[in-house]
Amino acid sequence: MTLYKDELGVRGKRSPKWAALLCGVSAVSLLSAMTAVAQEGVDDEARQEVIVVQGIRGSLERAMDLKRESNGVLDAISAEDIGKFPDTNLAESLQRITGVSIDRSNGEGSKITVRGFGPDFNLVTLNGRTLPTADIGVIGERGNYGAGGDRSFDFSNLASEGVSSLEVYKTGQAILPSGGIGATVNIRTRRPLDNPGFQASAGVKIMNDTSVEAGDDYTPELTGLASWTDNTERFGVGVFGSYSKRDSGAPTQQVNDWLVFDPAVDGIFADSGYVRGDGSTQVTNAPADDQLWAVPQDSRYDFSDLSRERLNGQLVLQFRPMDNLTLTGDVTYASNESDEDRYEQTNWFATPFDQVVFDNDGPVATAVFLQENNNGTKDIGFEQTNRATKDELTSIGFNADWELNDRARVILDAHTSEATSGGNNPLGHSATFVAIGAPVNLQHSVDFRSGYPIQSFTTDDSASGNNNGMLDVGDLATQVARSAASNMKHEVDEIDLRFVWEFDSSSLTVGGNYRDTTMERSTRTTQQDLGSWGFSNPRDVEQFAPGVMEAYCLSCLFDDIPVGQADTAFRGSATDLFTALTAAYAGNSDNLSETHDIVGEEITSLFAQFEMESELLNRPARVSAGIRYEDTKVTSVTQQSIPSGVLWISDNDFLVQQSGAKEDLSGEGSYDHLLPNIDFQIDVTDNIVARASYSKTIGRVAYSSLFASTTAAAPNRPTALGGQVTGSSQNPALLPLESDNFDVSLEWYYGDTSYVSVGYFDKRVKNFVGNGVVDRNLFGLRDPASGVAGTRSGDALDVIDALGVDRSEANMFTMVALIDANNGNVAAAQAEFQANLVNGALPQTYVDTILGLYDVSADANDPLLSFAVSQPINNKEGNIDGIEFAWQHFFGDTGLGFAANYTMVNGDVELDPASPPSENQFALVGLSDSANITAIYENYGFSARLAYNWRDTFLQQTNQTGDRSGIYVEDFGQFDLNVSYDINENVAVSFEAINITGEDQRVYHRVPEQFYYSYELSPRYLLGARYKF
Repeated sequence: MTLYKDELGVRGKRSPKWAALLCGVSAVSLLSAMTAVAQEGVDDEARQEVIVVQGIRGSLERAMDLKRESNGVLDAISAEDIGKFPDTNLAESLQRITGVSIDRSNGEGSKITVRGFGPDFNLVTLNGRTLPTADIGVIGERGNYGAGGDRSFDFSNLASEGVSSLEVYKTGQAILPSGGIGATVNIRTRRPLDNPGFQASAGVKIMNDTSVEAGDDYTPELTGLASWTDNTERFGVGVFGSYSKRDSGAPTQQVNDWLVFDPAVDGIFADSGYVRGDGSTQVTNAPADDQLWAVPQDSRYDFSDLSRERLNGQLVLQFRPMDNLTLTGDVTYASNESDEDRYEQTNWFATPFDQVVFDNDGPVATAVFLQENNNGTKDIGFEQTNRATKDELTSIGFNADWELNDRARVILDAHTSEATSGGNNPLGHSATFVAIGAPVNLQHSVDFRSGYPIQSFTTDDSASGNNNGMLDVGDLATQVARSAASNMKHEVDEIDLRFVWEFDSSSLTVGGNYRDTTMERSTRTTQQDLGSWGFSNPRDVEQFAPGVMEAYCLSCLFDDIPVGQADTAFRGSATDLFTALTAAYAGNSDNLSETHDIVGEEITSLFAQFEMESELLNRPARVSAGIRYEDTKVTSVTQQSIPSGVLWISDNDFLVQQSGAKEDLSGEGSYDHLLPNIDFQIDVTDNIVARASYSKTIGRVAYSSLFASTTAAAPNRPTALGGQVTGSSQNPALLPLESDNFDVSLEWYYGDTSYVSVGYFDKRVKNFVGNGVVDRNLFGLRDPASGVAGTRSGDALDVIDALGVDRSEANMFTMVALIDANNGNVAAAQAEFQANLVNGALPQTYVDTILGLYDVSADANDPLLSFAVSQPINNKEGNIDGIEFAWQHFFGDTGLGFAANYTMVNGDVELDPASPPSENQFALVGLSDSANITAIYENYGFSARLAYNWRDTFLQQTNQTGDRSGIYVEDFGQFDLNVSYDINENVAVSFEAINITGEDQRVYHRVPEQFYYSYELSPRYLLGARYKF
């Protein structure tokens, strides 16, 4: 039997179900253990090799042997020794495999993309069992609220020391669970009966993250692993425990959004509200009359103090009551608690501008320098945020492996597993926000020509501040308080039964699998007015929350990325502020919105796989052919709040009000698939292996796309001035992606640990999920800022035009609010508006007064608000192909070697940056080339690896906000170093350096000139010691 067949045919899938847990002997059903799943071990001789051959070279040799002996395309990474995996982070190990690239969160590997397919479309199993996933995704991310609902697995939740190997199956196999259209990644852990006797390892590391500002400079990582069997090798116990803590800091920059305009629909820039009506705006490189043009809403600097604590535990008990029966019970537990305090400085644009410079060389003319002189002062925003989550994974499993005779065996495997992710801050929120501002900004400019936002502003605190001539805590006033409480739970019950027959040169595996999954998500958001956007109660921060806020130098915390004026910013505890300020303004409504979504999937599978070894043209050859049938039923239920109206609360701020009423929505879907696979392998020579494979695989869409909910978003500015309004409706009847996969490869094994391989893959995919967009009204909501004749907003624009003042958001809101305040008397409102003009413009202090006094609700005269409602639909096809090249070489017995690979991926699914913002586009996210090279030395007890990992620019998001733009992550590469020395056969010391050169990340919107987000990263160092018993 080949190694590959043994790994998969006997150990491949484990299916857990409550009934299966009861099938085990009662004593064993009490066992909890993490490591052993439904997999069958390699033969005894191979097992001994795993123990004896240690270190980097031994790890690479085992991975190479597994690759060579596999059917189809398989790559693997093996532990170097008990309790020692090549990398601290599993995702960062996986990126060294061809075709695999990773996403990072706070500089740490978290999720994987394989052959162009992102995290949702790569299935992760633990010892062959389908793992539940739960991640609401707020920590270290650009977004504010987070919600969760995808299928991606976060590898940073698992400690690498408890893993014996990672196996990446890039071609479909009938005996593998479906869902990994990119790849199926199996995480293998140790089982005591595979490694008889007593073995143990204990390790300690001290981490120094050089980015840390408020946390501890040095944090611990502790691990312990032990495995024991009795003298008869019939009973064994394995345990693993790990604790790690990381404190870090993150200087970031961002733009809330870019607004992209189509001159055929929205008019040319010169006629827009961004240009002063008297023609005084200086415009350089103005967009062509037929060219898309874009302007940013604001620019922001942030600093985040982050902390993460991770706890892992594994227990496995094995019992072999007779030579041909092995019973295994296991428990796995993992938790990850993360906390982020973020402090922000925001300069938003009141518009119109006094000076604008465009970069008009590309398909979109992008404003790269903008400057405005305020008539009075506006605010500089200093929002305070706390985001905190706790992720947990618990899996309980049972496995029985019964060898009926020398040629037949039956394997029963079952598990019940649960993953949760939810808010974990002192208020029970996943995110707490308190918007605070200092209304002292007299003049403001932002320069994007360096590729980053360079802010500059002039302050004057004489009117709305404390009038001491400097920006300080006494100038701060409250605006609004917001909260989000997102929680996600994903349960998987799975049972797998398979029979394996082995013949002289072939084998047959047949079986069935049942998997019942439930994904449940709840979101609860609030927004409560404090002093409101117009600062109705100046200087109230110190009044109601004395001593919470402090001044600090924000720009001083940036080391690499260019930054503008931010020498004085403010920070304080968002939760303390929220508690004090919401109590002080307890009479104000909190506008509660709640949604509860549940998606259930029942998947029933039958499978058969035949493998045969023979000869072709007098050369050894192998064939593996299989078929898998799957039937899936989907149910979706949603309970959601019903919006009651749209409230216009300031110039470009709108709020969708909630009625308090709720409605229940439901939907369902079903589909079945027949998934064949065939793999052929021939040893062209004793050292050269050629392969060809075909398989059909599926990838299920994110759970969040299967919800039955409908959401209405608030306008991003008045629709009369080009504002965009979006909504979304999900689709429980979505089908999974289907891919016909073709693979060919040639591999030359020219040494014990040296080989070269080149492979070509082609994936022809249908049922890609695109967005169908329909313009329609939602919930009967009306538009208070339409500008339609006969409405308050239409009358307001007529007055503004008659007075010859700018058609700005602030002027429009002020005029509508005055009409409202004067009970619809336009003449009286015009008189008040005109009386407050100074040199043809309203002073900002007067505008702020109006903002603080009035909100504008839509009324019966306002037209129904038209939403661009998107719904995911299966309407796209695509072709993805690529080349994977790998070379691993050691120079004799010198101890020197290297491992290198390069993956080139092509696809016909890309965005067109010149596409009008009204047109929906489709593209595959995550598609990118990648490469890494590792220099290796291992000799005389000393080992070292210097690795460089690179990923090309890739699309991260499609159809962002209302203008259907893409979000791109620029190419990124980093150096990592790992050095260790074996003092003796028991004691080893190690040193690791991650991101040695402190490379940073930059993200852009639609085109590179539209800066969107940057993340400044710093090196991390770990000093460790490990004792092997």
